[in-house]
Amino acid sequence: MNNLAKTNLITTASGEDAFGIYLHWPFCMAKCPYCDFNSHVRHQPVDQQRFAAAFNREMDTLRQRTGSQTVTSIFLGGGTPSLMEPETVASLLDGIARNWNVAENIEVTLEANPTSVEANRFRGYRAAGVNRVSLGVQALNDADLRRLGRLHSVDEAKVAISLAREIFPRLSFDLIYARPDQSVESWRDELRQAVDLAADHLSLYQLTIEEGTQFYNLWKAGKLVTPDPEHSAVLYQETQEITAELGLPAYEISNHAVAGAESQHNLVYWRYGQYVGVGPGAHGRFVENGTRSVTITEKHPETWLERVERDGHGINEEEYLNREQEGDEYLMMGLRLREGIDLERYERLAGRKVNEQRLLQLFEDKLLEPVNATTIRATPEGALLLNSLVADLAL
Repeated sequence: MNNLAKTNLITTASGEDAFGIYLHWPFCMAKCPYCDFNSHVRHQPVDQQRFAAAFNREMDTLRQRTGSQTVTSIFLGGGTPSLMEPETVASLLDGIARNWNVAENIEVTLEANPTSVEANRFRGYRAAGVNRVSLGVQALNDADLRRLGRLHSVDEAKVAISLAREIFPRLSFDLIYARPDQSVESWRDELRQAVDLAADHLSLYQLTIEEGTQFYNLWKAGKLVTPDPEHSAVLYQETQEITAELGLPAYEISNHAVAGAESQHNLVYWRYGQYVGVGPGAHGRFVENGTRSVTITEKHPETWLERVERDGHGINEEEYLNREQEGDEYLMMGLRLREGIDLERYERLAGRKVNEQRLLQLFEDKLLEPVNATTIRATPEGALLLNSLVADLAL
């Protein structure tokens, strides 16, 4: 029996105690026109056994660097992890359990597309140890799904959501808003429908036009018109109000959940915990000999594969953060959360206090607010200006 197959509960590890594993499966059936993630289309079958062996070898190498740790969350992202066979997923999860201790109540998330082919693998993923699935739905009308380059229909998405709710203890799905020609009324209706379908967690992202994507080329040529900033701001405000009204308030800028159903793996990032990144283009941040290491692996899948087989890992970029950099990252990540940041932890990380004069000014400007004697958080207005807030506090 797989070491992870029977886990159902979520972890409640704090940011400082949490230790996550991120596995990046880089392959997709098609490249979405808005996507700038490290994803690649292959027209010949991927040698999953060979790639799984490389994932396991890179884990073995990273285990030597992290030492003994208790893994509190695992996230299989991509790309499209639901293109993996369940046996491949089981091999990767067994590799984690072989290298590190695994928390009894670990959260194991797999990103999936809601096509019928991929949904047919859900029971196999559950048997392998996955206990949370995150579906890339992106829209709940067929016209926008086609415009976003998605390969599923709304009907297929609803079937996949229903099946996932039956099989997995926890479910989330993503939607993109501020789409071309999207009205406030249509988004309001779509969002209410999404809350009914999702049950406990939604990730809701504003469409951003990223350089290097097909959408960027269309936008630059004047062939793609996106909502103006004022309209996007109204859509954002509607998103906050409706999700709160329906019991899924924002706990992070783009993520909404019933209390207790927050994504524990993403909280590792936002609470500035430690995590290992395995696979092509994966990032990791973990403490090694008292210093936080940043690792970034080779993006090209086959090049990564050859490097791992030769060297035991595919890391091609590495950095060791100083205390000021750690403090800045903690501010940037933690201020995304509704719970806010602990100023005492910031001082321990950065080796100094925040600029108190600037802090008081940001309180007065209603961009930050105190939660208690040592905790602050961004206001709804401040959450839209995070880069400026971090720059002000880090002066």
